[in-house]
Amino acid sequence: MCGLFVRELPAPERPRERLVTSGAASLSDRELLAIILLSGGADESVLSLSGRLLSNFDGRLRRLFNADVQELLSVDGIGMAKACQLKAVGELARRLDVTEVTDTIVSPRDAAMRLMPRMRDLDRERLVVLPLDVKNHLIDGSEIVVSVGSLDGSPVRPRDVFRIALLKNAASIILGHNHPSGDPEPSGSDVAVSRRIASVGDELGIQLLDHLVIGDGRYVSLKDRGLF
Repeated sequence: MCGLFVRELPAPERPRERLVTSGAASLSDRELLAIILLSGGADESVLSLSGRLLSNFDGRLRRLFNADVQELLSVDGIGMAKACQLKAVGELARRLDVTEVTDTIVSPRDAAMRLMPRMRDLDRERLVVLPLDVKNHLIDGSEIVVSVGSLDGSPVRPRDVFRIALLKNAASIILGHNHPSGDPEPSGSDVAVSRRIASVGDELGIQLLDHLVIGDGRYVSLKDRGLF
């Protein structure tokens, strides 16, 4: 039996018609996914499939669209065509994020726009350093991973951070790490790490400009908070 298509739903339940009459912002994540997928599985409506697909990725769109093809195919009802549709939409969204990225970091937002697309949905904490030259230009155009894991469980060693800074001949650095929970509120450990790195940087003549905590669509600048 072929899958149930969006057009086979009662008119008031059709996401596409609701999008036209009420606007895309009025639709739920499940309804927007239904428009992308077009059809459900055998004996399953496309809205049901969309809801089940979303729940497989903890209800988080970023995790869904960052999943690889094999992860998508592991969901019952998602074949190669649907997996490719989802990956195409995810790539378009990623390219929209990239349009705001700059290699010259003059504000916390500049750093956050660079880090957030790659860090907001990681399932483990990752600490990165952005080495900057005297004009606040990101050296070699990329952040560098310092450690993977919890900052509480795996204390950051200043020498690991400044080894990178010295190797890149950096004038200053910015730290960034993610909170897998999605909540970017800094922990006591985050503050302690920032203060320790800032102190060592002062001795070496390499200033810590900021430490950003990346959450799900949000970030916190510890420098703006006056925490180091």
